Amino acid sequence: MDVLKPFGKLDLLYFYSKVASSLHDFLGDRELATKIYLERNFFIRRGSTEEPISIKDLYSEELNEDFFLLRTKISREEAIKQNKISNLQAKVWLYFPVCRCIDLFYACNYEGQGKPIERVFIDVDRVNLSSEKALEVTKNLIKIIEKDKALNALVNFETKILWTGSSFHVYLMLKRKITNEEYNKYFAYSKNEPLESFIGRWAEEISEKTGIKVRGGHEKKKNYIVLDPSQTPSGKLARVPFSLHFEKKSKKIDGICVPLSKKQLDEKNILAKLKALTPKKVLEDLGNWKKNL
Repeated sequence: MDVLKPFGKLDLLYFYSKVASSLHDFLGDRELATKIYLERNFFIRRGSTEEPISIKDLYSEELNEDFFLLRTKISREEAIKQNKISNLQAKVWLYFPVCRCIDLFYACNYEGQGKPIERVFIDVDRVNLSSEKALEVTKNLIKIIEKDKALNALVNFETKILWTGSSFHVYLMLKRKITNEEYNKYFAYSKNEPLESFIGRWAEEISEKTGIKVRGGHEKKKNYIVLDPSQTPSGKLARVPFSLHFEKKSKKIDGICVPLSKKQLDEKNILAKLKALTPKKVLEDLGNWKKNL
């Protein structure tokens, strides 16, 4: 069976439903969001504007073969009108229309503003530089984070690493929640005071060690790797592990987000292996990938 076209039509909900149960411990009850591509644009479905869904909804027994077959035959509106689907099925269908390319995201520290922060999310944005350089920056970032005495005195944490399909995400999974004030003081990057935050100091140290231009912030900058923590606060979105990654113009899958161990970062030809992943390969080895979450 083609896991992207299980019943003849492109239906990415089928693939996402197969990885969903492996994500429960990582995502908990955090609200999901989908980025749905149109021919020349995209739109977002998310829990702040629609009825929220969480990862447990994607591995519900209600998402069965009959439901997926129905999705190939009639529209969501007709299915609702004819009372052929449940409330949960209708809700999930809204987020995952048939015949659309879809990225899967989640509210990193829940929807809504000003909530306590349980995880700090750092996007290693390579802009126009190579994934090899992003890998080198990520390996150095992990080492610096774990040895940072000031950080370790502030909060206990565990690091998690994701390959996004194009670059890397690094998480600090905090043992205690921090406030937005603490996030702004210690992690948020300010270009006016770049060395006042952990992000700015880590960026400078990596630049000195590697010779790669690294800076903090949200603004993309050509020829720089950017350490961007700005999607951390509640109400901001992060990519879900096992989300498909699409090339913007062609709308073709150009990567798959997977969780990595620190050991894997040092594996020979790891980038070639990651770039060769397919949805089928991910499902076949899902148990091993899950161990990294």
